[in-house]
Amino acid sequence: MTEPNNSAAVDALKQTFRRHASGVAVLTTHDIDGKPVGFTATSVTSLGATPPLVSFNVARGSSSWSALESAEYVALHTLGIDNVELAQRMAADHTQRFAHDDWKFDDRKLPIIDGVTSVLILRIREIVNIEANAVLIGDVVDGFVGTEQQPLVYFQRGYRSVD
Repeated sequence: MTEPNNSAAVDALKQTFRRHASGVAVLTTHDIDGKPVGFTATSVTSLGATPPLVSFNVARGSSSWSALESAEYVALHTLGIDNVELAQRMAADHTQRFAHDDWKFDDRKLPIIDGVTSVLILRIREIVNIEANAVLIGDVVDGFVGTEQQPLVYFQRGYRSVD
């Protein structure tokens, strides 16, 4: 099998994942000064239940990276259709992501956002750096179910519900 040229491979990857709907989540932690940090992610995956493990990806050039690479814990918030504004806000200007009063710190100093479909607390087990990105693997140490909503997915560069 021949290797595709780089621009063709990049285009194929982008086109493929624009056609692949992904669930939407928000990950939060705090920086070394205790300030909240978070971002919207569509790369969250359950690795299994025995033990309960989750992975997610992040660009190492992102505004959240320095906090993530030194974090012990992160909070994974799954989103429903009522959380479109939250998904957009957490994907926009990082200085405005926690400007609303819809969150509070928990006992681990993790920002926990209200009104989401669930929250899992992850202890970072491993970080795998690859090229300009990283895969973070976390043990689920706690969690709770939030409000039931229609699912929120990211598809064709937009947030949508599944009916």
